[in-house]
Amino acid sequence: MPEESKLRRSLGPITLWGLGVGYVISGEYFGWNLGLPIGGSYGMLAATVLVTFMYVSFILSYTELACAIPRAGGAFVYCARAFGPLGGCVGGLVQIIEFVFAPPAIAMAVAAYIHQRFGDVPVEIIAIGAYLIFTSLNAWGVRQAALFELVVTVLAVGELLLFCGLTLPSFSWESFSHNPLPNGYGGIFACLPFAIWFYLAIEGVANAAEEAHNPQRNVALGFGTAMLTLVILAMAVFFSATGVAGWEQIVYPAPGAEASDAPLPLALALVVGSGSVWYTLLLGVGLLGLIASFHGIILVAARATFEFGRSGFAPAALARIHPGSGTPRIALAVNLGAGVIAILSGRTAEIITLACFGAVSLYILSMAALIRLRSVEKDLPRPFMAVGYPYLACLALILAAVCLVSLFFYNPKIGLLFLGLVGLGLTYYALRGRHQIVPDWAG
Repeated sequence: MPEESKLRRSLGPITLWGLGVGYVISGEYFGWNLGLPIGGSYGMLAATVLVTFMYVSFILSYTELACAIPRAGGAFVYCARAFGPLGGCVGGLVQIIEFVFAPPAIAMAVAAYIHQRFGDVPVEIIAIGAYLIFTSLNAWGVRQAALFELVVTVLAVGELLLFCGLTLPSFSWESFSHNPLPNGYGGIFACLPFAIWFYLAIEGVANAAEEAHNPQRNVALGFGTAMLTLVILAMAVFFSATGVAGWEQIVYPAPGAEASDAPLPLALALVVGSGSVWYTLLLGVGLLGLIASFHGIILVAARATFEFGRSGFAPAALARIHPGSGTPRIALAVNLGAGVIAILSGRTAEIITLACFGAVSLYILSMAALIRLRSVEKDLPRPFMAVGYPYLACLALILAAVCLVSLFFYNPKIGLLFLGLVGLGLTYYALRGRHQIVPDWAG
């Protein structure tokens, strides 16, 4: 592998925990509540429990691949090892769709928080400005980026715990149970994309494995501790926010208003008032939670795009590493361009759903790759063995397939867009990419 395409090892288990939690933590702050008008409190709870089982099963299995094959491409590389170049191409494309389209949705949430204080500046301008700032920070260096990620993640976790401490005493089962299934049991499946938002992108820890010290040990520690942290936070935040005054109160700021994607300020205002210092603190520190995920997924998206270029599946320029910072600046810039286009569309909920299409497709392909590699690469060193194999791996695959079918059923237009993007990528692969693949790039 050429030196100009090598990433530097600088991450330990604590920074990997910070990345794992940081990638996801914005999902505790915004977005998930948009599933409540569809599923209600009971429907959203059922969807969240289903998705939690899927993610726990997935991570306990996926960690085997991440420790055995510590590469920046993550699922892209695993699928290529298991199914050849075409399978790798599909795995890489769905991974890039997930990681490239999650940041624009988060950028819009960051902008919405800031817009509450600076109402004269358009939300899209704030979002694009944030994208430029945090892409620049990522271009500075991975060690600096990971340290920043760790600091803001710790602060964001502390703020979530404070929020739960303030709102849980006001929890009422009567409020929680109000209008629990507004669209019947079918609403459970329709709100799955928003339940996925509680955990979306935790798998990005695997894409940082190439930059980790002793990845065979530290990646497993980072994955396990991050998953445990997120399960606790997801359940605590869901009950704390929804049980204060019913789900309608954390979706609609006022009767007849459009749905808000910032449920925590709405819930806390009902308990302490919008003039309270606690409310002001939530807006300030809560912004850090969004920034943690925004910044972190920009980092992991660049690694996924970088690996696509390094392997020859995309133009080689994407694989260039800046000699001073050791970061893939061209990959960062390309992802920035795609993110700006998505922001200008102004469709946060649709962007979230598109990222979810990529995510659940990645989970299906990754579990299939795990099972396949157990058969075709029996001698592959596996420092971490998948827990409960093959049962948990199959459970994760089946639950992800259920989520994918549900996504297509309830969001057919976005599903067609997703298939169109994958189709464009495969067309490039058929015409040019398959002739440029770097020999033995997947190891």
